[in-house]
Amino acid sequence: MSRTAAAEATELGAALRRAGLTDVDDSGLARALYSSDGSLYRVLPRAVVRPRHPDELVAVLEVCRSLGVPLTARGAGTSIAGNAVGTGVVVDTSRYLTRVRSIDAEARTATVDPGVVQAALQSAVRPHGLRFGPDPSTHNRCTVGGMIGNNACGSRALGYGRTSDNVVGLDVVTGGGERLTFGAGPVAGSATLDRLQQLVAGDLAAIRTELGRFGRQVSGYSLEHLLPERGFDVARALVGSEGTLALVLGATVRLVADAPYRGLVVLGYPSMADAADATPALLPHGPTAVEGLDERIVQRLRDVPAAVVPDLPRGGGWLVVELTGDSVAEIEAKAKGVLADAGALDSLVVTDVAQAAAIWRIREDGAGLAARTSDGRPAHAGWEDAAVPVERLGTYLREFDALLAEHDLQGVPYGHFGDGCVHVRIDFPFGREPDRGRGAYRAFVTDAAALVARHGGSISGEHGDGRARGELLASMYSGRVLSLFERVKAVFDPDDVLNPGILVRPAPVDADIRVSAAPRLTTGLALAYPHDGGDFSNAVHRCTGVGKCRADLSASAGVMCPSFVATREEKDSTRGRARVLQEMLAPGGPVTGWRSPEVHDALDLCLSCKGCSSDCPTGVDMATYKSEVLHQSYKGRIRPRAHYVLGRLPFWSDLAARVPRLANAMMTSRLGGRLAKWTAGVDQRRSLPAFAPRTFRAEWAARPAVPSTVTSDGPPVALWVDSFTDHFAPSVARAAVAVLEDAGYRVQVTGADTCCGLTWITTGQLDAARRVLAPTVAALAPLAAAGVPIVGLEPSCTAVLRGEAKDMVPGAEAVAAATRTLAELLRDTPGWEPPDLTGVPVVAQPHCHHHATMGWATDEQLLRDAGAELRRLGGCCGLAGNWGVEKGHHDVSVAIAEHQLLPAVAALPEDGVVLADGFSCRTQLDDLAGRQGVHLAELLAQRLGR
Repeated sequence: MSRTAAAEATELGAALRRAGLTDVDDSGLARALYSSDGSLYRVLPRAVVRPRHPDELVAVLEVCRSLGVPLTARGAGTSIAGNAVGTGVVVDTSRYLTRVRSIDAEARTATVDPGVVQAALQSAVRPHGLRFGPDPSTHNRCTVGGMIGNNACGSRALGYGRTSDNVVGLDVVTGGGERLTFGAGPVAGSATLDRLQQLVAGDLAAIRTELGRFGRQVSGYSLEHLLPERGFDVARALVGSEGTLALVLGATVRLVADAPYRGLVVLGYPSMADAADATPALLPHGPTAVEGLDERIVQRLRDVPAAVVPDLPRGGGWLVVELTGDSVAEIEAKAKGVLADAGALDSLVVTDVAQAAAIWRIREDGAGLAARTSDGRPAHAGWEDAAVPVERLGTYLREFDALLAEHDLQGVPYGHFGDGCVHVRIDFPFGREPDRGRGAYRAFVTDAAALVARHGGSISGEHGDGRARGELLASMYSGRVLSLFERVKAVFDPDDVLNPGILVRPAPVDADIRVSAAPRLTTGLALAYPHDGGDFSNAVHRCTGVGKCRADLSASAGVMCPSFVATREEKDSTRGRARVLQEMLAPGGPVTGWRSPEVHDALDLCLSCKGCSSDCPTGVDMATYKSEVLHQSYKGRIRPRAHYVLGRLPFWSDLAARVPRLANAMMTSRLGGRLAKWTAGVDQRRSLPAFAPRTFRAEWAARPAVPSTVTSDGPPVALWVDSFTDHFAPSVARAAVAVLEDAGYRVQVTGADTCCGLTWITTGQLDAARRVLAPTVAALAPLAAAGVPIVGLEPSCTAVLRGEAKDMVPGAEAVAAATRTLAELLRDTPGWEPPDLTGVPVVAQPHCHHHATMGWATDEQLLRDAGAELRRLGGCCGLAGNWGVEKGHHDVSVAIAEHQLLPAVAALPEDGVVLADGFSCRTQLDDLAGRQGVHLAELLAQRLGR
């Protein structure tokens, strides 16, 4: 930032604070975090404000007007068109303005703050049997204010309408500073609205002929709501104005009765265009949604190692048709009518709630899943949500595919086919061909806009125009209508303070593109990034800003992102961290280099849980990026104390194993414990786990060669005993041996020098990690070559063999393929049956690495087959190896545990079981709940009487 810019930023920050605003942040970190939304664009703001009360929004506007500084309103920042980034002040309403102020069940309305998340509103009104109709795929993180800004629609707009159809009143402050409150119908006594009425009266013909032609015409201002025959409804007209006319201080929205039952009819077709052709015939059956889904998106999900993909009918494209009713029988009857008119290759009727949720999850993650082409190249937003009348959809899709081919581009279409709205991500060559990228982008979107116009469509069908499409409005509208838009903007915002460059006098579509400015980084890296062409820049730019990491996943089995759940701070989300890393690589920004304070601040509360590697639909792996950053930052430099002690824990454990009683005595003494914690960088409130009096390997070495209870002719299995199990929990290994022998296996125990190097990896000591891991791979490789399964017990260590080892050590692929979890091996053992767990209450805390790398579905099915009364938790335990014990992390670690784990354990009966395979998870339980967790091996062995 130049000296002049720095002085202006200081003046701006001081003025905002003098105005009584308490949460003002003009740091480099904040500017980096808010430089992008869910779009292609990067625009650095001068300051970020998070208002605590609607009146503070008014105060921010007054400061911006007085200083001539642009103001951009932002909710969850998931806007795909670049309508939530700006050069001045960005106002984030999602932190504090989150109240559902009132619910009127009789009138079927709710009044809310602009920062209320759509899913939170749904939860608040559900007890009344009501719902808010519009349902975007980002419903668990998008805000109602953002939905109003973009006129969001979502999958169920077919049944419930757009946001504009569901807003009955707004409390706003205009760009000119006038506070207005209105509902449906005209509002008297306002100079702004008097001028607006005069404008509309002078252009009735243009409004009637060019605006509001079909349901998904979202582009431009929705001035059709101001026609006399529509009652001059200003509230509805402001919906979709993208924060360019007024700031929303509060909204009253319409609620609808929620259907007691929902079901799906999934229809398979040869292609997406064929599915589009079939759509009009399905609409008379009254579906609440008709969604198009391409097989390439489903294949992208299948490529995620830990993903569970539901079965779908045969086809290259599918329609997902949602039906509602008062009973399952009614839905099944409606489904017969749909099937009769569908003309599908194959079909599936789904009335099971869990199965339907799994299918919906694919659709909801579409924007992320489509962000990679079939050959792994990044695909981008930009031409994202065009819509045409539904009867033209099939023809449009065929011509759109031809246009892609003409421009030598790939894209995967999907979307709201019942409304004629198509989403697509396209592999514009920004990164691989920087010189051609911007020109190729401009050429394609210009031609695509002309194609949509020829079909009588809208270049935006729900996400708004923003920076991505504002310049293209001339392809849809006459000069007269574009002039009218400018005059309306001048009435509401005469000084052009609110979100300038959007809709009116738009910025060029190819200006400020984030990925085109990012240099490649392929040399000097410690890790391989094989799925990103060896390019760290490509890897961190996997984050497209869809914001799933900001979602409240308390009702799901997801993990990402534990620290955001605890702090609700953007910097602690996976997206926030990715944005800072992107800024680290971008020229001319506030973040410079691996050792930037902003980088380390953003990564400090990353648990390296790897939840994002499976839960993020674009495949961001922040744990890997953090390891690389730590490696680069401390290469040849002094590290934090915790890296030398906790980061090399297996080494110190080997030493302690020689004198375990002395080591334990020292750590449990008052002075010795405090000194040990200080030396290791451990929070003094934490306890230190005790070393086992005898390691499992020592026990095994003393064991008779062939126990009398075991025959020597069973199939061999190699039990890989990691450092944590060996030194701290040998009972787990003993139990695993008992279970495997009971299943008929002949157990071998791998040699002593078989550490996975996990603690070195998570602390970024990657050269040392490779030196530790290489002999392990060499020792296990002969077993893998001989077809001997290798069973891991500690999930995080097993995940290294299945994951990082392949990127760090040549030839590790065979070892990864041979490595199994205990549940995976047992479930594949012919004739093996689990012991009876009927009636046993089990709360299971899957280890994050288990969830992310191997998937926990096999363990879950084993327990359910055994009859356990299973409650599977999502989220993280909060300890995450060394992270949760380090000084500075304790309070967040506890807050994460309090999100799901601790309440579930507190509600568990005394005879219930807390299943926790991870040593960290069991340590957290012991520390915070005083409850002993058991490993799956221990649970099975106990029930077998072993």
